[in-house]
Amino acid sequence: MNILILGAGEIGVLLASKLIESNHNITMIESDPILCKKANDILDANVIEGNAGNFELLKSANLSSIDVLAAVTNNDEVNILSSIIAKKMEVPTVIARVKKPEYAAKDFPLRDFSYGPDLIIQPEKETARAIVQLVKNTNATEYYEFEGGKVKIVGIRIDKHFAHSGIKLNQIGNIIKELPFIVLALIRAERTVIPKGSDFITLGDQIFFICESVNLSKVLEFFGKATIKNENVMIVGGALIGQYVAQGLESKFNVKIIENDYKKTKLLAKNLTKTLIINSDPTDLDVLEQENLSGMDEFITVTDSDETNIICSKLAHHNGVPRTITLIKKYDYLKMTSSIGLDSVVSKQVMTVSTIRQFIQRQKVASYTEILGLDATVLELETTTKSKIIRKPLMNLDFPDKSVVGAIIKPNGAVVIPSGLSKIDAKDKVVMFFSPEKQNEIERLF
Repeated sequence: MNILILGAGEIGVLLASKLIESNHNITMIESDPILCKKANDILDANVIEGNAGNFELLKSANLSSIDVLAAVTNNDEVNILSSIIAKKMEVPTVIARVKKPEYAAKDFPLRDFSYGPDLIIQPEKETARAIVQLVKNTNATEYYEFEGGKVKIVGIRIDKHFAHSGIKLNQIGNIIKELPFIVLALIRAERTVIPKGSDFITLGDQIFFICESVNLSKVLEFFGKATIKNENVMIVGGALIGQYVAQGLESKFNVKIIENDYKKTKLLAKNLTKTLIINSDPTDLDVLEQENLSGMDEFITVTDSDETNIICSKLAHHNGVPRTITLIKKYDYLKMTSSIGLDSVVSKQVMTVSTIRQFIQRQKVASYTEILGLDATVLELETTTKSKIIRKPLMNLDFPDKSVVGAIIKPNGAVVIPSGLSKIDAKDKVVMFFSPEKQNEIERLF
């Protein structure tokens, strides 16, 4: 497909790089000459310098031949204006990123898709929603839902409470025969492994498993993850993500939010009802200790600075906070998070790119997810009567290496966590877990 991306910031460049990997033709428009040069240096894309809201410039980008326009600049108004122009020029798929809540409201006129974007995405709200889910699932380092929440992929860290350290995966069924789940991947020594039955699980591993939601608590219990007290939450950073997280938690948790900018604290006070708002430097350990840092159950850092977020999370760990959740912007940092001792990590950029890619591929893909910190992708694909993988036991199918069938969802909604004897039928949805370079091979099977 021919895809036009407006904005070469962190989201735009990450989106472009992922789409280029999938063999799409990418054109970008960016007003900042420095960002233009950077994009030109690292991407195999046509990068144009200029205002993305300029009609003549959009026309010069050959808008009539574009299949998808994704407006992801840092300017809401530019994204909205360019989306309207693209729809008027009959671009088939138009996506706009917005930050201001009013532009994503249901009664906003752009929700009329006849002249507004086909998808309005609000990265700050989506990121906050993911953080709230993590807080409510205290044992998880990563947490993803599929098929309306019926299926979950969960990341956990193996610690001393796991009674079977050293066990091979193909031996787990001897211990818990009636508990279907699949270990999809593990991280050991900063390396992602998509394991075979002969591989083992040991202390210090971070593992990712898939199961039905109804069995999640039992799987966590098997791995020694008891229910943890979770009442007191401290948030560092009072911009939109911090505000949305506090709003999602303050009705059931004791929430404190620390923000250095006095104007932001005044705005927080207008939008939060039960959260304690503190105007102070979040890197000041004396302040954190005065606010009972060691008594926190969750410590969440969502400032605009990766470095501040990492430092504050490390301070919290050092002072005995059981778990930290850290917002990371720089994509290169994500691969280092396990080695520097961060618990759970969220990325606004990765979540936004995953949502956009899923929407672009919506004719073929029911859902698209990139697992943070893992060199792995999850696709939910639907089979047809022409699919190459139907009506045969999985053990007899030739799936690419570094790929796993995680779950099969039947047309009636029934979920199957498969074994080698399981069969896929036409019109089933299949949750596939695989290394990113295998995507084209996987899609051809469906």
